[in-house]
Amino acid sequence: MEREAAEQFQVIGPRHPILAVLGEDVILPCTLVPAMNAENMELGWFRTTFSQTVFIYWNHWEQTEEQMAEYRGRTSLVRGCLTEGHAAMLLRQVRVSDNGMYTCFFRHGGFYEEADLEVKVAGMGSDPQVHIEGPEEDGVCLVCKAPGWFPKPQVQWRDLSENKFPALSETHSQDTEELFSVEATLVVRDSSVGNVTCSVLNPVLGQEKAMAIYIPEPFFPQASPWKPAFAVILTMLGLLLLGACYFIRKAHSRRMQVRQEKEHQQRLKKQEQQAKEEVLKTIDELKADLNQRKAAYLSAWRKAPLYADVCSLVDWRKEQFQAWSVTLDPLSAHHWLSISHEKMHLSWKDPSLLYCDEKCSVLGLKGITSGRWFWEVEIENELFSKWTLGVCRKDVRRTGNYLELSQRGFWVMGKGNNKYFAQTDPETCLSPRQDPCRVGVFLDYSEGDVSFYNMIDGSHIFSFPPISFSGALFPYFMLRYGGVSMTICSMASGSEGLPVPLNNFSPLEEILSTPMEGFSSGCGVNCAPPEAESLLLP
Repeated sequence: MEREAAEQFQVIGPRHPILAVLGEDVILPCTLVPAMNAENMELGWFRTTFSQTVFIYWNHWEQTEEQMAEYRGRTSLVRGCLTEGHAAMLLRQVRVSDNGMYTCFFRHGGFYEEADLEVKVAGMGSDPQVHIEGPEEDGVCLVCKAPGWFPKPQVQWRDLSENKFPALSETHSQDTEELFSVEATLVVRDSSVGNVTCSVLNPVLGQEKAMAIYIPEPFFPQASPWKPAFAVILTMLGLLLLGACYFIRKAHSRRMQVRQEKEHQQRLKKQEQQAKEEVLKTIDELKADLNQRKAAYLSAWRKAPLYADVCSLVDWRKEQFQAWSVTLDPLSAHHWLSISHEKMHLSWKDPSLLYCDEKCSVLGLKGITSGRWFWEVEIENELFSKWTLGVCRKDVRRTGNYLELSQRGFWVMGKGNNKYFAQTDPETCLSPRQDPCRVGVFLDYSEGDVSFYNMIDGSHIFSFPPISFSGALFPYFMLRYGGVSMTICSMASGSEGLPVPLNNFSPLEEILSTPMEGFSSGCGVNCAPPEAESLLLP
C-alpha cells in the first residue's frame, strides 16, 4: 500500500489556451506534481475521447498504430525534461483542424491521471483589396475583400481622421481548408472624404492588415437640370401603365376562370392521393405497433431468469446456444501464468506471487466467427484480488498495462478492489445478488451481443450494447493480483464446439410462446448446471 501511495501524482496542464499560428509548430506541455521521472511512464495526448489518438509514448518508444491519420508524421515527444516530470508533444505545421481541446494522459503501474488543455489556432490572411464598385444611390460604393483568415476576421472602415464608417454589408465564407474569406461593402456619400481605409483584424492575434483608396470627387453623382423633365415623363408613363393594366386585368380574369376549373380538378386528384396516403400511414402505424409489441416481448424474454429445469435447459441449448468447448492456448499465455496439462485450468506459475505490475492474460485456442455460443468459468479468488474474463479480438495489444475497452477490441467483466465491474468507458460498477463464483459467457456473434450470467443463482450480470463484430473473437482470461485461479467447465454435454448455422435456430415467436414455469435457483457442483435454473437472455 505504501508503494502505491508513493506512485500517485497529479497532471497539470496550461491554465490558459495555447496560441498556435497556422503553418508553424506548437508545443503542448503537461507537468507531473510532485515532480518525478516520466521516462518509464505511458504518455498520451488525445482529442475528446481515447479513440481519437494524437500521440502515444510507451515503453521508451513512440507508438503509431492507433494514431489518427491527420497527425501521422506531425508529432514527436520533447524529451529534454522527462526526468524532471515535464512532458511535451511537438505538433508541426499547424492546421485549422488542430483547433480545440486536448487531453494529456500519464500512466504508471496501475495508477493514471489526465489533464485538459486548449489550443487556439489563428492565421493572418491576405492583404485586403479595395476597389470602387460604382455609384450607389447618392454616393459611391466601395468593396473590400480579404481571403485566407482564421478565425473569422473583423472589418472596419475609417477615414484619414480615424473616424469609423458603418459597413453597408459584411459576408463571410469558408473554403475547403476551413479558412475564412470576408467581403464588406460601404457607401460613401460625403465627396470631401478623400481617402478611405479598409482594415481586417484577427481577433485572436490582435493584428490587422489594411488598404486605403482615394475617391476622386467627380465619382460622386451630380445634380442635373433634366430631373423635372424626367419626373413629367415618369408621370405620363405611369398613366399609360394604368391603362395597360386595365386591359391586361380583363384578359387575366378570363384566363383565371379557365385556371380555376383546372385547379378544381387537381384538388380532387390531390384529395384522392391524400386518402391513399392516410391508408398507407395507418398500415405503417399498425406495423410499428406490432414491432413495439414484439420488442416488448423480446425485452421481457431477455430479462427472464437463466434456466427452467434440466430438461428445458438441454433442449433450449440445442435450439438456441451451442456449448463452446474452450481450451487454453499456451502460446498466447503470459510467462507468469500456469496452464494445466488438460488446458482447462489457469493460475499463477509462482503461488507466492500475489501482485503483478502488468496484466497477465491468455486466449482460448479457437476463435468464433459466427453463431451463438456459451461457456462457463469457475473462479476461485480471495477477497482482494483482480481478474477479468470475456472475449477479445486476436490482434489486440496484450502487453504492459493496456486498456480492456470495447473500442480496443475487448468485451470483459471482472473483479478488482473487492468490487465487480464491466470494462466500459467509463467503467460500469456491478452489484450481483450473489458473488459469481461461476460465470457464464454468452456470445451471439450475428447480433453483436456479449452477456454475462451468474450460473449460481441464474441472475443476469451485464450485457454490452450491441455492436457489429468483424473477424474472429477468442475467449479471454486475465489475472492481475491476489490469490486467484480459473477453471473452464467441461461442456461434454454440448456440441463439442462445432459451428451451427444461424438458420437452424428456432424463430423468436416460438421462443416467446414457450411457457416458462418452475423458475428457481441453485448452485451447481464442479461446474455442473443447477438442478432448476432459468432461460437465457441472449
